[in-house]
Amino acid sequence: MNKKDIVSFSYNELQQEMKEIGEKAFRGKQIYEWLHVKLAEDFSQMTNLSKGLREKLEAFYEIPQMHVEAHQISKKDPTEKFLFRLWDGNMIESVLMKYDYGNSVCISSQAGCRMGCRFCASTIGGLQRNLASSEMLRQIYQIQKISGERVSNVVVMGTGEPLDNYDNFLKFIHMLSDEHGLHISQRSITASTCGIVPNMRRLAEEGLQITLALSLHGSSQEKRKKLMPVANRYNLREVLEACDYYFEKTGRRVTFEYSLVKDVNDQPEDIKELTEILQRRNCHFNLIPVNPVRERDYERPDRKNALEFKNKLEKNGINVTIRRERGSDIDGACGQLRRRHAAASEGETDEIICND
Repeated sequence: MNKKDIVSFSYNELQQEMKEIGEKAFRGKQIYEWLHVKLAEDFSQMTNLSKGLREKLEAFYEIPQMHVEAHQISKKDPTEKFLFRLWDGNMIESVLMKYDYGNSVCISSQAGCRMGCRFCASTIGGLQRNLASSEMLRQIYQIQKISGERVSNVVVMGTGEPLDNYDNFLKFIHMLSDEHGLHISQRSITASTCGIVPNMRRLAEEGLQITLALSLHGSSQEKRKKLMPVANRYNLREVLEACDYYFEKTGRRVTFEYSLVKDVNDQPEDIKELTEILQRRNCHFNLIPVNPVRERDYERPDRKNALEFKNKLEKNGINVTIRRERGSDIDGACGQLRRRHAAASEGETDEIICND
């Protein structure tokens, strides 16, 4: 973009920006409301601004465009999948999941991912770029406009590693929970990380109340290294200490995500090692039977084995749930629709399935 991204200005920054271009500060408040409450996509919609100011905004600022490339609605459950095309042609995914307690949206924080987790298709092709805070916000805004319903919960668990895009992610959290915008409670926001220890500790110091979810996926350092390249940089002990620090500083219990892979991390020794890791921690453990990826060899365990794994952990005092499969008929898992779209663009026709 050649113009300034006006959606990424915070409430205070936008007021200051208006003063710097010769306008009254209150114009920044009006524009912020148009962008983050009324969800305007064009300056011409801002009818309480003068024509001259709208022309000035048009000349120097940009509302990053996000077009719906694909929209799939599940016939099995109240889940909808969106593939958005960004201004530069990059594709990102978001998911709307409707529950009795409200609507939850899962968003992406990067176009692509460089973390390289072995079982995940989101990392295939690597990282294209970080998303601006505006692009994270506008996934939610677009879904709220399309659905006509308010979003009450946000999960940053789509494509990308949010703590690898730390500054933009942090600004996104502040703007999403800002009382002048959608004002979504920080306690209703969850962010997933594969374990970037320095930024986990930075996040603990920010004074936020979001839930941190760690992608654990291995019961030992050696198993994590086989599945997750990030473990070569940060060992399991460091990662767990960072989780403890987050709980200590925020009082928010950490969720441990565990993609269950057949004959890889679903063995009796894994139950023993997980019990040693989790038994003394105030945490929640979320089992995710892995989704097969065409480019990988990993398989998901059958339902019976997954339930046995869960039950044995529960007998050892671990608070465990198995993630309920949502949107299985609409490429519901993270990266799946994006990969299928890329394959179609390259002339391939086989369905591509990946994990969240």
